[in-house]
Amino acid sequence: MAHDIALLPGDGIGVEVVDAATPLLERAAETHDFEVETTRYEWGSDRFLDEGSLFPDDAMDRLADHDAILHGAMGDPRVPDYVTSIEGPIAIRQAFDLYVNYRPVRLHDAGNTPLKGYGRNDVDIAWFRENSEGEYVDIGGRLDRGGGSELAIQTSVYTEKGVERVVRAAFEAALDREGYLTNVTKSNALRYGPVFWDEVVEDVAESYPSVTLEHLLVDAASMDFVLRPDEFDVVVGPNLFGDILTDLTAAVTGGLGLAPSANVNPDGDAPGLYEPVHGSAPDIAGEGVANPIAAVLSGALMFEDLGEESAADALRDAVAAHLADDGAPHTPDLGGDGTTANVVADLRSRL
Repeated sequence: MAHDIALLPGDGIGVEVVDAATPLLERAAETHDFEVETTRYEWGSDRFLDEGSLFPDDAMDRLADHDAILHGAMGDPRVPDYVTSIEGPIAIRQAFDLYVNYRPVRLHDAGNTPLKGYGRNDVDIAWFRENSEGEYVDIGGRLDRGGGSELAIQTSVYTEKGVERVVRAAFEAALDREGYLTNVTKSNALRYGPVFWDEVVEDVAESYPSVTLEHLLVDAASMDFVLRPDEFDVVVGPNLFGDILTDLTAAVTGGLGLAPSANVNPDGDAPGLYEPVHGSAPDIAGEGVANPIAAVLSGALMFEDLGEESAADALRDAVAAHLADDGAPHTPDLGGDGTTANVVADLRSRL
């Protein structure tokens, strides 16, 4: 069997980590009796500067023909961040209705966390971030620019369908894990969207009596992810809160260089978008020290969703062994002096 993968490296270290991860994915496929066919799309900030848009007009049609999309990162100091975000990966998520942003975080070794008293696998959190609406719907505007009384309005959107489907996916995951789900909102100060979100969560919870449900306000959650990260199992939250807090939990378990993600629609046949959580990091681009592990783990999520669980497990096992080995070459974000190429070679040897 062959899987048709679109490669969308993007900008900065996004290009470097996709280039690093791809041969490892191909090696894992080879050793597990399937093939990976790739098509590379050089879309990103350079294209925006040359042609005025990140993507060509037929980009979504072309991406839709693939089984999955492996994305690096987009962002360039010469282009406003909101352009590379909203017209880049957010546009893909919304075009294909990839409403689940799944971001697993795991502590692979005590040396990866800034917290005391935690060891390997003590922290293992499955994040379900709503990915299609909330604060990222791009509805709003600005009036009287530069006039001395400028007004900016940013609108959030919560729909019953949008909330219910991601919350149900989180409950289903909790059934397969420890049976504990944490819902994170800000319903004490925002009386409409977050209160509505909480009500939908309670309605869905009635179908899952064996799952213990905890409600946390986002400010309390930001403390608890530092004070008691080992007590969390599955977490679900709206788009903005999930975006912020997944970075926090990634920092607790070793940083964004270890944080993968999957943007998927479990109900449809659109290709998923798999990407490391980190950005394009222009400050280190071209130095050869970008950590490729988040991209490799994103590839493992992709393989898992494509039904290649053995290859996905092999990639994760190689990463876990690499991170637990003090003698392995680790990149500077993990306190080492290894290069991207060093890490790739080490992971390949473990595969």
